Amino acid sequence: MTEEEAAVGDIEDSAAPLLDHLIELRTRLIWCVVYIVGAFCVCLFFADQIYNFLAQPFVDVAISNGKAPTMIFTGLQDKFFVNVRLSFYVALCTTFPVVAAQIWKFVAPGLYKNERNAFLPFLLATPILFILGAAMAYYIVIPRAWGFFMSYEVGVASEVAGALKDQAQLHIQSLPAVREYLSLTILLMFAFALSFQLPVLLLLMARVGFLTADGLAEKRKYSIIGAFIFAMFMTPPDPLSQVLLALPIIALYEISIVLIRLTTKKQEQDV
Repeated sequence: MTEEEAAVGDIEDSAAPLLDHLIELRTRLIWCVVYIVGAFCVCLFFADQIYNFLAQPFVDVAISNGKAPTMIFTGLQDKFFVNVRLSFYVALCTTFPVVAAQIWKFVAPGLYKNERNAFLPFLLATPILFILGAAMAYYIVIPRAWGFFMSYEVGVASEVAGALKDQAQLHIQSLPAVREYLSLTILLMFAFALSFQLPVLLLLMARVGFLTADGLAEKRKYSIIGAFIFAMFMTPPDPLSQVLLALPIIALYEISIVLIRLTTKKQEQDV
């Protein structure tokens, strides 16, 4: 066999595994799309129930203020597109574990065993922390934020009082649009869910040697300022929401320092 024939054979041998990987990647991407589209169709069917769940904090605050909970939409197409957006968001969140599993199955064979063991806990922790962050926003922050905003209503003590008493008095009532309510709720929940990924990000960066626990501790004051700046951009312009987002970020930053020190000490002991 000549050198040219051997070179051609080597190229063909290297091209075959590459083609196999591309075929596998295409298959897994197709399955990811199938999962997302299937979840989207299911969520679209139950879109009204999902929206009612997200609107429950507003309903509770409105009832506690003695008024009927009412939302509006001004464009004929608004509610339809709200259902589509909501279904897409929920489909992405619910299918993330199976999509991540498909990505993991494609990437894992190319990793060493110690790399797989190091990366897998982060993959498992990501959706758990995401859910915890979104749950904190929904159950703790949003009810208080809505109560704060709706406290600026004027002359709306109750439906009866608004209809019968003091007709000459100005009445300013909160009637949120369904589209704006969805955007604001998703923004708050996503901001908290994203901020709860901070330990995962810092631990990964420490794992690859980009930062250390002592370095993070020295930059603590900058992290506090950064937490409030992040909260300022990711929440409505009220101090309550900003503080309720900034404080968990600061706490997660401190927890990350402790976890990095523990993992570093464990690695030193193993060595």
